[in-house]
Amino acid sequence: AEVVFLALPHGVSAEMGGELRAAGKRVFDLSADFRLKDPKIYQKTYGAAHPAPARLAEAVYGLPEIYREKIKKADLVACPGCYPTTAILGLAPALKSGRGSGEGIVISSMSGVSGAGKKVEPGYLFAECHENLRAYSVPNHRHRPEIEQELSAVAGSAVRVAFVPHLVPLNRGMLTSISFPLKKGTTQADLQKEYMDFYKGAVAVRVLTGEALPETKRVMGRHGAELAVRVDEWTGRALVIVAIDNLGKGAAGQAVQCFNLRHGLPEGEGLDW
Repeated sequence: AEVVFLALPHGVSAEMGGELRAAGKRVFDLSADFRLKDPKIYQKTYGAAHPAPARLAEAVYGLPEIYREKIKKADLVACPGCYPTTAILGLAPALKSGRGSGEGIVISSMSGVSGAGKKVEPGYLFAECHENLRAYSVPNHRHRPEIEQELSAVAGSAVRVAFVPHLVPLNRGMLTSISFPLKKGTTQADLQKEYMDFYKGAVAVRVLTGEALPETKRVMGRHGAELAVRVDEWTGRALVIVAIDNLGKGAAGQAVQCFNLRHGLPEGEGLDW
């Protein structure tokens, strides 16, 4: 095999990924092991030293809407987490242009139970999840450093976020609501155009118009993100809502999209959207 997709627990994936790269294999890693560039932050976040720190500089963050050209040349792709995918897609246009502030960002995400993985724990059993909605890992969910790292790169300055994830009684699907301070005088038309322009030609992002808002039903089992923006004139903040399938654009579909880019295939090849 020339190409390997890894979907292993963090720690294990880095060891195998390092060995595969040493053997000349091209690696698309769905774990968190190659996403964080600083091994100290990795150790603090995941509770263990990074098994292959020398490979971190080689890894390209696998979000095509931000790193399309780099992915085309990458031999080690770190596919993003599902929560970071929605957060970065929702904030990148405003932070890149400077309309949005890197301080005072609040992200509230709701994920289907599959977003927590396949581990068998009481909190993830059907009887515990059914008819129940709960927040978890507040305020230090392990995806927060990943979100801040990538948004800081987009903005060109340090970005801090308050991040609250929730588990909802769905098998799959994710809805993220984002609020952030907006440059004074920005209108709804300004913000809408900015997002439409930023994602023009993107095969896996659909910016909604008019009064439409994202829904998990429309993205479930499909590869792509629905996104809507609003200007809240009362507070001077922007509101962005993003929906994805956490197992599609938030995981396997994203890896395939990156594979397609790297190998000169149509970006949406094999992906339903």
